[in-house]
Amino acid sequence: MSLKEDINYSLWCDFIERDFLENRFQEIIKDEIIQGATSNPAIFESSITNSVAYKQQLDMLQANNEKTIYEELALTDIKRAAQLLSDLHKANNDDGFISIEVDPSLCDDAQGTIEEGLRLYSSINAENVMIKVPATEAGYIAMRELTSKGIHVNATLIFSPIQAVKCAQALDEGIKDSNKDIKAVVSVFVSRFDRMCDGDFINKGLETSKLGIINATKCYHEVNKFGNKNIRTLFASTGVKGKELAPSYYIDNLIFPNSVNTAPLATIEDWLKDGVQEESEIMCEKKCDEYFKTIALKNVNMNKIYDDLLTQGLDAFKVSFKDLLAKLIN
Repeated sequence: MSLKEDINYSLWCDFIERDFLENRFQEIIKDEIIQGATSNPAIFESSITNSVAYKQQLDMLQANNEKTIYEELALTDIKRAAQLLSDLHKANNDDGFISIEVDPSLCDDAQGTIEEGLRLYSSINAENVMIKVPATEAGYIAMRELTSKGIHVNATLIFSPIQAVKCAQALDEGIKDSNKDIKAVVSVFVSRFDRMCDGDFINKGLETSKLGIINATKCYHEVNKFGNKNIRTLFASTGVKGKELAPSYYIDNLIFPNSVNTAPLATIEDWLKDGVQEESEIMCEKKCDEYFKTIALKNVNMNKIYDDLLTQGLDAFKVSFKDLLAKLIN
C-alpha cells in the first residue's frame, strides 16, 4: 500500500513554469509521483523572467499595466496546471490542487486580500485551485472569509505554533460556515530555521538541523488538535541548501499522516532516488516542548526567530513581485 493510501500523505511540486507544465509535470502526475502543485511570487518571478516560453504572450500584453500582464501570464499557467491535475482531484478531492498567492503587498489588508482572492478564484474558474494567503493578522480574517465563501485556501508563511493555531482556527470556522467540502492546508516553513540558526547553534553546543523539523512537528500537533480532516499541515521550504544534509532530508523526516510536503522538483527526484519511503517517527508534543525549553536555556529566543523569519518571508515575496512587475514592460 502506498503512503498516500496508507496515511493520507501527499507530495506536491513547488514549481510552475510553462514548458515544465507541458512535459515533466505531466510525467510525474502520470507516474503518481506528485498529487498537487504550489506556486509563489518568487517562483513566478524566476519562471517568467528566465523562460522564453512567456515571450509571445508577454509581447501581446504590452498595452496593459504591469499587474494585469502578470496576472494574465500567471493565470494562464495556473489554469493549465488545474486542468492537468483535474483528474487527480476528481479521484480524491484532498489532492489535485494548484495554489496561487494573492499580491504580497496586501499582506496587512484583509479586505483587499478577500477581494483579490475572490477575483482570482473566479478568473481561474476551476474547482481544484487554492488561494494562498499569508499568515498575518489580516490574513487570518481573509482565510476565514474565503473558506466561508466556498474557496479552498493555502495558509502560507507559517513559522510559529501560534500562527499555526490562528490559521487552523480561522480555517476551521470558515469551513464549518461554508457547509461545503472545502479543503485547506496550513503551510509550515521548515528549512529556513536551520539555515538561519545552525551557525549560532554550533557556537552554543546545540545539535544542528533539528530546529526546523521539531518546530514543524509542534505546529503539526497544534493543527491536529482541531480535529478537522479537511485541514492538513503542509510542510514547505523543504529544499536543502549545501551538502551537509541528504538532499531529501526535509522530506524523509516529515512523512506524517494527513499531511503534505511541497518540495522543488530536484528535491522530489532526490527523494525518489535515495530518500526514505516510509512513515516518519513523530516526536510527541511533550518532547517538542522539552526541546524548546532546552534551547531557551542556551539563550535561543524563538519569538525573535519567528518574527525575523516572517518579516524576511513577507519581504522576499514583496521584492520578487515588485522585481517581476518592473521587468514586464518592454
